[in-house]
Amino acid sequence: MTVLVVRSESSVRHDTGQWHPERAARLTATTAALSDPELDGALRFVEARQATDDELHMVHTPEHVARIRVVCGSGGGSLDADTPVVAASLPAALFGAGSGLSAIELLDAEGSGTTARDLDSAFCVVRPPGHHATHTTAMGFCLFNNVAVSAAALAQRGERVLIADFDAHHGNGTQDIFYDRDDVMVVSWHEWPQYPGTGALGEMGRGAGLGNTVNVPLPSGATIEHYLASLAGPVGAAIEAFDPTWVLISAGYDAHRRDPLCGLALTDADFGLLTTELMGWSRPGRRILFLEGGYDLEGLRDSVRATLSSLTDAGLDPVDGYSGGGPGSELVAKLTEARARLGLPT
Repeated sequence: MTVLVVRSESSVRHDTGQWHPERAARLTATTAALSDPELDGALRFVEARQATDDELHMVHTPEHVARIRVVCGSGGGSLDADTPVVAASLPAALFGAGSGLSAIELLDAEGSGTTARDLDSAFCVVRPPGHHATHTTAMGFCLFNNVAVSAAALAQRGERVLIADFDAHHGNGTQDIFYDRDDVMVVSWHEWPQYPGTGALGEMGRGAGLGNTVNVPLPSGATIEHYLASLAGPVGAAIEAFDPTWVLISAGYDAHRRDPLCGLALTDADFGLLTTELMGWSRPGRRILFLEGGYDLEGLRDSVRATLSSLTDAGLDPVDGYSGGGPGSELVAKLTEARARLGLPT
């Protein structure tokens, strides 16, 4: 199957400084994965379009969008202690927020024809990342919430959207945006405790959205077997009950065991396997991944390559085998108990 790769030349011009972990060199690492000769012919590259203000306002307040425009328009500055911007950061962020919308439009067009579908999924390889950006706040390297913009656009037309986030940092912004909604489910596996301090097991949604937020807060050293056990148990039951029509993945690779910012113990092979498991919850042509974190350049390269191998069925040999063992096995039982107390699917 062919994967649509959505990129933007503006992404590299978002300059965070030489020593910032979310730096342009991350795109060099992803480009190395995309350029693997074994994937030749399996990827279709397109340029993203910019998100409009109306599209941004589906998930962000006008004041939030205006502040980023003002700060970038004045030459740059810091939106918070971790989130520096320059003038070129604004177009990079607009193209990043529009990358998923571009993917939706192209996947829709492919599916509307009478010939057999070629495009199975899309991967938005853009920066800055997005999953920490809330309704009102840019934080944690993120300006606009890329995955949330696409999820909101899909929900607006009646789709039921699963956002699966395997970045090692909890996607607090994505959770914040959809916490009380019944048309978007947010599932997150993340290291606990870790920045930004949200994503506790008991955070399960509110009102109409109760049960549609699922957090799996894992201890340092956790391996892929705990992700898979949760999918075979309460997480899988929650997704099945929600019955998504689209799957969007916040693909952060800082859960790789080499990552300098986090302490989880996944390998590149694990990310390929996890992607395969998550793709199974939607039909072909309704699957989009968004690049989030991942700050060890070799680990990022290898993990993106493994992800692309799983998406294209290329069968590339991973650098490392699947992980196993490690702490966290009790999380599945705790999550099952917490959801059962509220009468939620387990």
